[in-house]
Amino acid sequence: MIVLGVESSCDETGLALYDTERGLLSHALHSQVAMHEEYGGVVPELASRDHVRRAIPLLKETLARADLPMSAIDAIAYTQGPGLAGALLVGSSIANALALALDKPVLGVHHLEGHLLSPLLATERPAFPFIALLVSGGHTQLMRVDGVGKYTLLGETLDDAAGEAFDKSAKLLGLGYPGGPAISTLAESGDPTVYKLPRPMLHSKDFNFSFSGLKTAVLTVVKNHEEKVVANICAQDKANIARGFVDAIVDVLTAKCVSALRHTGLHRLVIAGGVGANTQLRASLNAAAAKKNFKVYYPELEFCTDNGAMIAFAGALRLQQNPGAAKREYGFNVRPRWPLDQIDTPAT
Repeated sequence: MIVLGVESSCDETGLALYDTERGLLSHALHSQVAMHEEYGGVVPELASRDHVRRAIPLLKETLARADLPMSAIDAIAYTQGPGLAGALLVGSSIANALALALDKPVLGVHHLEGHLLSPLLATERPAFPFIALLVSGGHTQLMRVDGVGKYTLLGETLDDAAGEAFDKSAKLLGLGYPGGPAISTLAESGDPTVYKLPRPMLHSKDFNFSFSGLKTAVLTVVKNHEEKVVANICAQDKANIARGFVDAIVDVLTAKCVSALRHTGLHRLVIAGGVGANTQLRASLNAAAAKKNFKVYYPELEFCTDNGAMIAFAGALRLQQNPGAAKREYGFNVRPRWPLDQIDTPAT
């Protein structure tokens, strides 16, 4: 069975073809980072309009790379939520229109489930059950995963997610958008001994997170700096602040993961989402794994950010589990707010 995946939840347009027998056949992705950079963040209306422009050319590119005609598609999976309402509507309408034209079944997929299962696209796949750290955009969650659709929430962020803290702290330092990669790169040349920033909820004895206080600590450091103006802070001191921030957030994420593994007795940890590409986090988790005797699995770097491959893959797994999950009913809705623990609850 060949499944077409359509992703349009935010500022990436992604399409992919996944074959349940041969694996991922092809995928194509367009990022809107350059377009949104001058605004310092995603502009929803611009994002939606760009999805309209990009989707069909990316579909043609994906089919060409797989050397397949459109008629070879057996089912279409699309991101139904969560995400930006307008952006989701674009992908949903395109997916349902294609399904109607081709007389193929269509399936709405949870965006975070796509991220959660994306490490299974890697050559070295984790077996169920495992603990998953999901760090994507406005989400930071620890989940126990016992199978497709079998997710138990262990803990989540109470305010700013890790990705939000990265972007906001980068902005405080005058770095570009997106802030996560910029502050991570800058931190590599920073001195870890200069700024010891707080580790919120590190010893909370639960699996929840809170990163707004860490962002505030960065703001306080910047405001109290003798130069007073971020533009005048020397490059090395910016790097030192970035290093203090990154070390703090990595320490919290690593400690919570280790604690969740110990609590459940599991020995497999999966990292999913954009922050999963962070080099400092990967180094910290790999060191902890070697010390505590557990195994860490990561998605391929190209699948850490939003992409169509993870949606096609999640849709294919859902259809293998329940062939009747896809419908030939082409009226659709989107779910901009859709908690993962309500993934199998019908939309109202």
